[in-house]
Amino acid sequence: QVQLVESGGGLVQAGGSLRLSCAASGRTFSSYAMGWFRRAPGKEREFVAAISWAGGRTNYAGSVKGRFTISRDNAKNMLYLQMNSLKPEDTAVYYCAAPESRYVVTMTSDYKYWGQGTQVTVSS
Repeated sequence: QVQLVESGGGLVQAGGSLRLSCAASGRTFSSYAMGWFRRAPGKEREFVAAISWAGGRTNYAGSVKGRFTISRDNAKNMLYLQMNSLKPEDTAVYYCAAPESRYVVTMTSDYKYWGQGTQVTVSS
């Protein structure tokens, strides 16, 4: 059974940085793509970033491009999201997710496994 556990969320001022981590277990981590999503209060869950199985390809939502960086360490079964220049509109619960694909996918429906989420709050 695939398990995904996020950590690293918290409260930060606008302009600050946070690094989210996701520990994965239950299958061969290095064989699959991974992604980050978020759900802001009163909104639908939305795609943030995704990375291919070997880390060679990435994709970002337009709202975070240039500020967020997704990365992975296949030796440690870890996924990361470095978030810089944070804005109040980045406030959301952030989810780590795993699809059945090796390649970058961006639709919520493409992802089969989900973590429980970590809260990120950006104050103005």
